[in-house]
Amino acid sequence: MGERMTAAEAIVRCMEIEGVTHAFCVPGESYLPILDALYQHPTIQLFAARHESGAAFMAEGFAKASGRPAVVMATRGVGAANLSIAVHTARQDSTPMVVFLGQVHRRFYGREGFQEMDVERFFAPIAKWAAEVRDPERVPELVQRAFRTAITGRPGPVVLAFPEDLLPVEIEPAFAEAAQPLRPHPSPQDIARAIDCLSRAERPVIIAGGGVKASAGETALQRFSDATGIPVLAAFRRHDVIPNDHPHYVGHVGLGTPSPILKTLQNADVVVAVGTRLSEVTTQDYSILARGQTLIHIDIDPEAIGKVFPVAVGIGADARAALEALRAAARDKLAPSKWKNWTSERRRAYEEASALTDVPEDDDPSGCNMKRIMKILCALLPKDTIIANDAGNFAGWLHTYYPFVKPQTYVGPTSGAMGYGFPAALGAKLAHPDRWVVSFSGDGGFAMTMQELATAAHYRIPVLALVFNNAMYGTIRMHQEMRYPGRVVATGLSEVDFAGAARALGVDGHRVTSSEAFERFLERLVDHPLTAPVLIEVKTDPNAIAVNATLSGLRASSIKP
Repeated sequence: MGERMTAAEAIVRCMEIEGVTHAFCVPGESYLPILDALYQHPTIQLFAARHESGAAFMAEGFAKASGRPAVVMATRGVGAANLSIAVHTARQDSTPMVVFLGQVHRRFYGREGFQEMDVERFFAPIAKWAAEVRDPERVPELVQRAFRTAITGRPGPVVLAFPEDLLPVEIEPAFAEAAQPLRPHPSPQDIARAIDCLSRAERPVIIAGGGVKASAGETALQRFSDATGIPVLAAFRRHDVIPNDHPHYVGHVGLGTPSPILKTLQNADVVVAVGTRLSEVTTQDYSILARGQTLIHIDIDPEAIGKVFPVAVGIGADARAALEALRAAARDKLAPSKWKNWTSERRRAYEEASALTDVPEDDDPSGCNMKRIMKILCALLPKDTIIANDAGNFAGWLHTYYPFVKPQTYVGPTSGAMGYGFPAALGAKLAHPDRWVVSFSGDGGFAMTMQELATAAHYRIPVLALVFNNAMYGTIRMHQEMRYPGRVVATGLSEVDFAGAARALGVDGHRVTSSEAFERFLERLVDHPLTAPVLIEVKTDPNAIAVNATLSGLRASSIKP
């Protein structure tokens, strides 16, 4: 006979086999046997958050920063619903994540038991796979399948629910080897067709997305661009696919992208989309690719190819493998000199649009000027700092002006989830304890998960949290003023002392109302490694609603003569 153990112990053994080093949770009685199996486990660190959304965002940030699947656990029903926003984020962001949920006793199914939820139906639209495990003997099989599914093809979240009476059952498990992601290679015929399209191009451009990062293909992307001279655009919130100071990097396509950068994509005659699903935001409401443009779409998920735009060449392959094959095939067929002027022109357009020029010498009396803040951050933060941002207009200044010059330095939600930035930064810091990690949040989004300040303090996770406070839901207020000028409803927020709240939760909190004060404080911080979390609340000018817009200007432009 083989070794016997409980189903819960088998789950933890599977985690160990699959290389899990960090797990996140809010504890619940429905899965106490799993927690007990993790008690003083030698290789897996368990972090308990203050809310399931915070725990799941921590897991998503850890997975995104490390490239490895993360595990998050929650109780049945209410806990599952609370973390569902992070499951949706992991799905839209193609982040590998495994979710373990407690579930009601098997005898209680279908009776609307305490906190009962049909997990499979609830998560089916937003997870790669969702299942309830009802046979204890199948626990190892299904748990290891969950990890394999999370990392295979287009990565994403997988959800498994375990009835509470199943977890203590003893089984004689059989375990497989750790799952390895499949790296499908492109066919020579498809590569030849892509090279043929590019050979006829006058103004080609590459859009590089999350698939490049998931395949560790940043170097392959740079080498292909170097070999061919083709300029590179980063897809929405994938800034770090190529160093932003590289002469072939020509900008980021996302929310509020400056028009000179959009013109690069609009004027291109051949577009090579690599590892991107060509989302609504990247393609500016699915409008940016026009008839007459040739699309070469490379993605590990064949269903993504041709889903939103017709393709001339579709290649279902791992991004790194495809880029390496393209570079090899391009030798002696694509001359970089052919597109030198085009690439140089588009690089100049990016540099002009992203240059921190015309920075005011003084702040507005109502708060700090965001251009001044960005100039300080660009000057002082270490180049390998990991930036995790929340959703909101404040991120426009980050997207426009901050240069990402090292790989794996950006963690942001393409799903646009508010409340993401700070807990994701905690996960990223656990993935890279030796690097600086900074979260960017607005006051609206930060308030949604600020309870995780207590988590950061409890585990002494040394991140720097920046909270830009303009006392409003800024993005929605901008659209409100554009469509209903002066008719303000629901978007104004009361003043919150975030620095004081941080101190109350055990975090060193500071409030600054001038750029000079911010600079002095940041200079002191970067002189030494952080050993505990720090929060800086930055009071910003509420009139400066976006990078190139003010509330007063929006209202004036909406007034009918």
